[in-house]
Amino acid sequence: METVTIFTDGACSGNPGPGGWGCVLLHGERRKELSGAASQTTNQRMELTAAIAALSALKRPCHVLLYSDSAYLINAFRQNWLHNWQKNGWLNSKKQPVENQDLWQKLLALTALHQVEWLKVKGHAGNSENERCDLLARTAIRQLADV
Repeated sequence: METVTIFTDGACSGNPGPGGWGCVLLHGERRKELSGAASQTTNQRMELTAAIAALSALKRPCHVLLYSDSAYLINAFRQNWLHNWQKNGWLNSKKQPVENQDLWQKLLALTALHQVEWLKVKGHAGNSENERCDLLARTAIRQLADV
């Protein structure tokens, strides 16, 4: 199984408000950058959308090292939040419906195809790939405003 390194980030101008996402996929010497935007969204939705877009871009099952500065995204997998949400009928610990359930379900389907390691990177701390993802996300928001 090939290994792909992925960095993702989401951003929002207002929360909710216009949002963008960016991701960088690295495999050997190959590099792919993706980004997009939504006119009315939240930062958390953009974080999840970046991961979905990156994993969706893979053409075959891969071992993935996925880096994100989103504790929401990383902790959902590493601290078994997703498992607990599903076990509890998609209710969180406060017995309220889990937000962004549609995106979580897409992520779960994609992670069934790949072997994903969820890795936390500190945001805005000089990690060049994380900074690039942030720039891609913010540029997507600006381009949305220019349309």
